[in-house]
Amino acid sequence: MKSILKTILLLAITLTLFNCDNDDGNAPNISVCNYEGLTADIQGTITLIPESDLITDYFPNNDGPGIPAVEVYHSVSPGSTFVVTRALTVGAVDSSPQIVINGTTHSGVVTCQRAGSAVGDELRLDIVLASGEEVELCVVIDYVAP
Repeated sequence: MKSILKTILLLAITLTLFNCDNDDGNAPNISVCNYEGLTADIQGTITLIPESDLITDYFPNNDGPGIPAVEVYHSVSPGSTFVVTRALTVGAVDSSPQIVINGTTHSGVVTCQRAGSAVGDELRLDIVLASGEEVELCVVIDYVAP
């Protein structure tokens, strides 16, 4: 029991200190994510996937010439957690992204808060699920399709 309490306390401290708080222009980490990766709290299930376990593929012409899309997926289990969106300029909104977290498909809206299009560029995406819960992605582009 003591071990479980310690784990919960450590998780709470980690979420507090390293949450990618990128919801508004006044966030302390507006130019850099403190937690690089995926953070989600969906119906009490907390999912943290570090950026090192995520693959971010950028497709500059995915939906036709000059219409980009990005796919972010969990490298350990690619089909269980992934996001595909076309919201790739700052302020852009995608109301029909593909969102799967821990094997469950969700509907929601993606808003781009930091854009990039080259390997090594950071992307920051805020996702509000239809249920009202929030998912944040702070990732670095690993691959750009030719």
